[in-house]
Amino acid sequence: MGINTTMRSTSERAEHLLGLLGSPIKPHLPAVSRFLVVATFYEDAIRIMYQWSDQVRYLEKVRHFPGYTASIFLGFNALSMILFASCIILKRQVGPSVAVLASVIIGQAIAYGLVFDLMFFLRNLSVTGGLLLCMSESLLRKKSRNKQSSMFASLPQLTVSERDKYFQLAGRVLLVLLFLGFILNGEWNYLRMVVSFVGLAACGMVVVGFRAKWSATFLVSLLCIINMLVNNWWSASHSNYKRDFLRYDFFQCLSIMGGLLLLVSIGPGGLSYDEKKKEF
Repeated sequence: MGINTTMRSTSERAEHLLGLLGSPIKPHLPAVSRFLVVATFYEDAIRIMYQWSDQVRYLEKVRHFPGYTASIFLGFNALSMILFASCIILKRQVGPSVAVLASVIIGQAIAYGLVFDLMFFLRNLSVTGGLLLCMSESLLRKKSRNKQSSMFASLPQLTVSERDKYFQLAGRVLLVLLFLGFILNGEWNYLRMVVSFVGLAACGMVVVGFRAKWSATFLVSLLCIINMLVNNWWSASHSNYKRDFLRYDFFQCLSIMGGLLLLVSIGPGGLSYDEKKKEF
């Protein structure tokens, strides 16, 4: 009992301190989070346009796209990613934008033959988790506006469907899959074991929604360090073929960090330990 009380007290103090330190950026956190979530789509769209001829050649020669279908596919993807990523940042038509971007992820996996690439699969599931949290934030914002309008109009309270809590739960679960990929991929050493153990504990806390804001902030810090050390694409020469892969992984990790920051901003949702605890 004493140990549990001490741990609870310590975590509460840590959350309080975290709240004080983050108060200056709290008003801007949702906007920054949304931008980071869709950062990988902007990077991908720019890379398609910059490497257009190489991309078309690969799809035609290696993936056997017939006729002009490679150009149409690439053009549709680049335009969709720029347009609908911007819609999410601007909080316009968030639901359809999330659906289109998720379909782009699926389409690229099929087109480039990466459906059975485990790391690609896990990373994109995590990015999808960030998109679902954007959807949840949109629903919560709509619910808040409905509450305000119903108060001012002295009408019965209008409510949005409780889908937002399911989106938050799915988003939490999918977000942490990137870290599982990090654990499964690479050589083991003492430092990796320690980081993996601590990271897994934080991932578990995010999934069940226990001290979710604190654990999400910790994972953002951990992923930031890992991203800078592992995916340092700027240090690779322009002639190095790994440069593009590192840059792609770097921006995908940024998107997942954005999803975690959005979790910090909007909370874990109704299907979480933190929310259930408030009911007692």
